[in-house]
Formats: sequence, C-alpha cells, structure tokens
Amino acid sequence: METLQWINFTVSVLFLICYAYQFFYIPVAWLKKGKPHTAARCNDYAVLICARNEAAVIGDLIASIHNQTYDGQRIHIFVLADNCSDDTALIARVAGATVYERYNTEKIGKGYALQTLLHYLERDYPAGFDGYFVFDADNILAPDYIERMNETFSDGHSIVTSYRNSKNYGDNWISAGYALWFLRESRYLNHARFLLNTSCAVSGTGFLFGREVLQEMGSWPFHLLTEDIEFSVHHITRGRKVAFCPGAVLYDEQPTSFRQSWRQRMRWAKGYLQVFRHYGKDLLRGMLRGNFACFDMAMAIMPAFVLSSISFVCSVTMIVMGLLSGGSVTVAVQSVAELLLGMYGTLFVVGAITTCSEWHAIHTSWGKKIRYIFTFPLFMATYIPISLWALFCKVEWKPIEHRVSAAELRRRKGKELLPF
Repeated sequence: METLQWINFTVSVLFLICYAYQFFYIPVAWLKKGKPHTAARCNDYAVLICARNEAAVIGDLIASIHNQTYDGQRIHIFVLADNCSDDTALIARVAGATVYERYNTEKIGKGYALQTLLHYLERDYPAGFDGYFVFDADNILAPDYIERMNETFSDGHSIVTSYRNSKNYGDNWISAGYALWFLRESRYLNHARFLLNTSCAVSGTGFLFGREVLQEMGSWPFHLLTEDIEFSVHHITRGRKVAFCPGAVLYDEQPTSFRQSWRQRMRWAKGYLQVFRHYGKDLLRGMLRGNFACFDMAMAIMPAFVLSSISFVCSVTMIVMGLLSGGSVTVAVQSVAELLLGMYGTLFVVGAITTCSEWHAIHTSWGKKIRYIFTFPLFMATYIPISLWALFCKVEWKPIEHRVSAAELRRRKGKELLPF
C-alpha cells in the first residue's frame, strides 16, 4: 500500500506542475485589459458550413448570418451538404447560401468535408477571399459577431477564435456540463492566453483564418478525429498564434443524452491521442525553444485524464488484489476516495468561478445555474472511463444529431431566457 501512496503522491505533484499555471489565468482574465483596436478594414469573407442531415437547424444559422451588423455584401455563405439524406441542401439554397453536395462513404468527417468545400471555392472563386469563417450547422451568431471578429482580424491576427456559448445550457446536467466547460475555456483559457500574448486554441467551431493561412496550409489537410485541435497545434508549432475575440458570441447546441455524449467525447479523447502522437515531437521541440504556447497545448491535449486514470486504475487494482488475497483494502479505498474528492473539489471551484463570472451569459433559470455547478464535476469525471476506453478501442467519426430549432427552443424555454 505504500507503493500506492507514492504513486498518488507523484501523480499529485505532476498535476501541480502541469496545471498550476491555469489558476494564474483566472486573475489575468479579471484584471488585465485588452489593447484597443486599430481601424477596422472592410474585408470580404467566405462562411464555410459543412452539414450532414442538419435540416432542422441550418436555416437558423444562415438567418443569423444574414442578420449581421457587418456589411452583408461582403459575406458569402457556402454550404457543403455532406452525405445528406434529408433536405439540408434545399433548405440552405432557399435561405440564400451557395450549396455544394458531397457523397463519399469512405472519407468521412468534417476535415474531409472542409477540404472538399475549399477545393470547390478554389475552382469557382479563384480570386479568393480575405478571410474564411468556419461554423457548424447548429450554430447561431450574435448580431454583431462578424463585426467584432473583423475588428480583431483587422488588428493583424491571421487566425481568430470566438466566445463559445450554448443554446441549451439548461436542458440537463449533460448539456450544462459541456456548456460550462466551453464558457470556462473561452473566458479563463483563451481570453487569458490572448491577454498574455500567447496562443489560444480553436475549439471546434466559430473561428476565422486569413487568406495567407489558407495559401500556406493548402486547402484543409487536417483529417484526425479532432481536426480543430490538429489545426491549432499545426499552426502553433510553426510559430503562428491563434487570437481570441471575447465580444464575438456564438451559440451551439450541446448533446443531452449520455450515449451521444459518450460517443462524441470518445472521439475527442481518441483524437487528442492522435494529435499527440502526430505532433508530440513538434510540441516538445517548441517547448525546448521556450515556446510557452507549445507547453500549453501539450497540457491541453494529454496529461490530465491520463494522470487521473493511472491513479484511479492503480487504486482499484490494489483494492481488487487486497480483496482476493484477504488483506486490508483500507488504504486503497481511502486513496480512491481522496482522488475523487480532490477532483470533485477542484472542478467544483472551477465551475463555481465560471458560473459567477459568466452569470449573465448563461441563459437558464438561476436555480439551474446553481444546481449544475454541483453536477459539473460529475460530468467531467466521466472522462476517466472514456479516456481509458479510448486507449484500447477503435473510434470512428460519427455525426451528432441536432434536432432542435431556435423556434422550438423559444417555445420550450421562453424568449426571456434566450438571447436569439
């Protein structure tokens, strides 16, 4: 049992070494002020939307793009209907988007869809665009989203990500767990990173990259299970920085069933492993050169749940061995309890701080805001079995169903709880 205590002590020290700096990010986000913007340029933008059977929601996204405060003549909407069997393409065309269709059952995933869409744009719009936005079909944009992003882009940042909020925070503890994590990521990771002049990271959807980035990377070469993290790490290891625009707010729909959530986060966990395997050496070289962003990205994609899993597995193994041999399992049980309580306490504090600071950005009742602080650590703890399972099983990209339109959300929740 002394061995187990030493293992857990070592894991705790490694956690402190790896993640103490993220607690420093919290006061940075509170206290440090951003630089004023330079004069904004008038840029022409292509909006890229890859959609698979998204007939229920894609019209809402396109409507929110048409309702932007930015000059609509400079916004060009392109949709790739990817292996669709519903009316996604028709609805997008009627809504005013230029639509392409793709049918390929072998190369499946958002990365391949984006690559195909960019090939079509290269063929049909050889002059290109100043910048390219990437959205998922379930997104809805705040009315000034593109105007705010254009301000940051005009400051000279070639890649910009935005503030990710959620349409359905209050549906249940699963959707709230996702939503609270993304709010924390926006405010206390990306915002703090940007204020400290290090690189942020793209989180799935709601980002912008410039013409020179497209020319440099050549279409879209990112096809791992987490193409957003791959995109971020690729550019960070090559010296680019991802900027953050806190005033550009995007809303997306979170899963509400545990089965769907398990499947999605399994893909993410496997994708993190793939990115680390492909870019681990580049990240290490960047860290040795003193590139803090490389260290930050390495910590973001790898150690947390690996370390937690090691400690948890060792403790459970010692309990089983003790029970089989008839020996005492008190120390092992205590170790598991301390691990879980420590994890719960840390994540509770993170969730509470985020909920308090982003209170007005969370669109649900105050009772649910409080309740889901307590369930947030439980949601995050489910990453342990997910991460363990991802180590040993084959994971393939599968679409996440989005079935709730903005009109349906308003009917369910009431207009006063929704910002759109």
